[in-house]
Amino acid sequence: MSRARTASAWGQRTTGYRHRDRAPSAPCDTGLDNLSDLKGNTMVERRVNVGWAEGLHARPASIFVRAATAAGVPVTVAKAGGTPVNAASMLAVLGLGAQGGEELVLASESEGAEAALDRLAKLVAEGLEELPETV
Repeated sequence: MSRARTASAWGQRTTGYRHRDRAPSAPCDTGLDNLSDLKGNTMVERRVNVGWAEGLHARPASIFVRAATAAGVPVTVAKAGGTPVNAASMLAVLGLGAQGGEELVLASESEGAEAALDRLAKLVAEGLEELPETV
């Protein structure tokens, strides 16, 4: 019995695109694609230090994302000097890797952003353990 293997036996695809025919991959997704309708408004920013000692990890990030979603305006968050990401995206917020005490920049261009960013800034600065009723 011959031990020679065919291309399909090695797990290679025999139909469809080959590597050199494959379309280039899409650019990195920052979660900002739903923020494109914000043109023409004034950018509002809040700079705040992370109040959670352990940083913006799973539980604090979940609290922050729920508050950002409930704010009713599109908000971005970034480390100081970093690339902004959608504050309503759990994966994007976790991807920041923000540690306790690090500065974050919250921003929005929507109407009503002042109040929303004030509430989010207070949440992050105080490191609240549950979503406050006023957010």
